[in-house]
Amino acid sequence: MYGGIKLFSGTSHPALAQEISDYLGVPLSGREIIKFPNENLFVQLHESVRGQDVFLIQTMCSPVSDNILELLIAIDCLRRDSAGRITVVVPYLAYARSDKKDQPRVPITARLLADMIQIAGADRYITVDLHAGQIQGFFSIPGDEITAFHILNEYFVQKNLEDAVIVTADLGFAKKGRNFAAKLQVPMAFVEKRRTGNDASSEVLTVIGDVEGKNVIIVDDEISTGGSIANTVRVVKEHGARDIYVSCSHPVLAPPAIERLRALPVKEIVTTNTLPIPPERMLPNIKVLSVGPLLAEVIRRVHEGRSVGELFNE
Repeated sequence: MYGGIKLFSGTSHPALAQEISDYLGVPLSGREIIKFPNENLFVQLHESVRGQDVFLIQTMCSPVSDNILELLIAIDCLRRDSAGRITVVVPYLAYARSDKKDQPRVPITARLLADMIQIAGADRYITVDLHAGQIQGFFSIPGDEITAFHILNEYFVQKNLEDAVIVTADLGFAKKGRNFAAKLQVPMAFVEKRRTGNDASSEVLTVIGDVEGKNVIIVDDEISTGGSIANTVRVVKEHGARDIYVSCSHPVLAPPAIERLRALPVKEIVTTNTLPIPPERMLPNIKVLSVGPLLAEVIRRVHEGRSVGELFNE
């Protein structure tokens, strides 16, 4: 139905885009992205994409608003050059926590973002570990939400930790935490917490389960300011945890996350490269696993019209 694969990258995560390109053996197509002195963005393609199967790689890291707008303008640019199909590859989707009206007079920004991506001209989307699965329903276009669970889980399988227990930093993450524990064949525990404001701060109340003398693996979907993780580490340590590991898909690491993480008694923080981590934020105990090969394989299967679920035995 479409021509060959055309890969384009925004400016948010060039290293991941290059990794995908190298895996597929498909070069990144040329483009020019300029930010004018008046802060207006300009995108121009260096070659025609008429009738081609285009994959546009752009994660939503800081500066978030600039990267979102750059994505939308690039989609419009590709659409106006008559691309056969446009698939946006967004490893991390911003505003995913704004997925419902949980207070009076607030927006549902995740739905707004989905609408803007569709209206700009995207035909499909690929993303990694949405904060809430129902966000898929905000899109009217088809897409693939893949998970970094297998990459992270396999890392801990190979570590073969004794007396390990999975701890979820949030009851809302309990189902994914249970899958993590089942794969490792270890028990799990839960941290109960209560949100205390609009800034995503929280108060940890207690641990439900046994962590005394255990090697604890705290799992969550992302580390934003690090407040939840810091509180979770504190409470499991108070309940007698031995060594503590942290695992998450998305290293947002917004201030003051690095200061908080640096002060924690954590052996290792295992994450992925869905978001770039600047050198000044790379702590010695941060281990970054790549989602590049996984995203590249999904792109190949989408292009060839093959099952993506087969990658995960689904």
